[in-house]
Amino acid sequence: MVTVPIDLPHDRYDITIEPGVLDRLGTIVRGMASHARCMVIVDEHVMELHGHEAIETLRHAGYDPLVHEMSSGEAYKTLETVRRAYDAMLEARLERGSPVVAVGGGVTGDTAGFIAATYLRGVPFFQCPTTLLAMVDASVGGKVGVNVPQGKNLIGAFYQPRAVIMDPLVLQTLPQRELLCGLAECIKHGVIRDADLFDWIEQNTAAILKHKPDEMVELLARNVRIKAAVVIEDEKEAGIRAHLNFGHTFAHAIEATSGYGHILHGEAVALGMLAAAHLAADLGRCDRSVHDRLLALLEKVGLPTKSELVSTEELMNAMLLDKKVRDAKLRLVLPERIGAVNIIDDAPAERIAAAWETIGTS
Repeated sequence: MVTVPIDLPHDRYDITIEPGVLDRLGTIVRGMASHARCMVIVDEHVMELHGHEAIETLRHAGYDPLVHEMSSGEAYKTLETVRRAYDAMLEARLERGSPVVAVGGGVTGDTAGFIAATYLRGVPFFQCPTTLLAMVDASVGGKVGVNVPQGKNLIGAFYQPRAVIMDPLVLQTLPQRELLCGLAECIKHGVIRDADLFDWIEQNTAAILKHKPDEMVELLARNVRIKAAVVIEDEKEAGIRAHLNFGHTFAHAIEATSGYGHILHGEAVALGMLAAAHLAADLGRCDRSVHDRLLALLEKVGLPTKSELVSTEELMNAMLLDKKVRDAKLRLVLPERIGAVNIIDDAPAERIAAAWETIGTS
């Protein structure tokens, strides 16, 4: 078992990484939230795979769970989904001590977290992520929220969970495409903060793609520690936490213009990282080898490096709706080498447009 503590000025909780820990979900939740009722928000596809097991552990721990299934995919991470959950919770008379337990991927966790943050002004929240992407990214850090037609995650809050419970064994049921989406975020962590992690992924790609248990625990632990360190240093993205957005300003524009779900988040991040690395090299902020090495690793693991996109003009307009725009200036995270990045807000529009052209197909 690996435990990664999150020590914030106003809060503390643990991230537990352990094969088989899903069996102890109810015990862990009961130890921190003793109310008789709880709300389980579970991805409908995860329900048959792991949802019933999670719910049974909660019942065994003495809970009377209210189960709310939600459709999977970014298209359902909406205020309408939140409203339906509110209706169910109010009808069941859930109280401030009633915990919300998220079982699913990042969409489920983000939506459930927003529900927990806003229902009765905040109820206990627990994350049980079931995808690699959610484990290494979405479930760590307390960012919760939903999408609106104008863009991704534009409605949300910072709301920390009471605990995050990660069982690497559930990843054995994960489709390969979803595994690769999570691996994109792992590669991102290597680029922004840990060259050794980037090296390790290069050397252990085959074992990761085969879900080898030891390598999966190591992959999760390394990435969670990186995300945790950044969150502890900068919980609400006033400074260094913005480094985690490497590739994401491009990625969110891809998702918003292509329709959520057509290109998955991790795939969009892979493309966005490449565009950002090209831009950095074009501006002389890093050596061209950074882009080339990133391209080689993305190709090695099987992530997309080009995609059919909308016009560059539409993509540029979508970027300007990003949450990270300040004073009408687009803030971009660009690599200076593998393991370090910087933030700039003065990239010429024509250079950004040129970067878009490198990842699009005609």
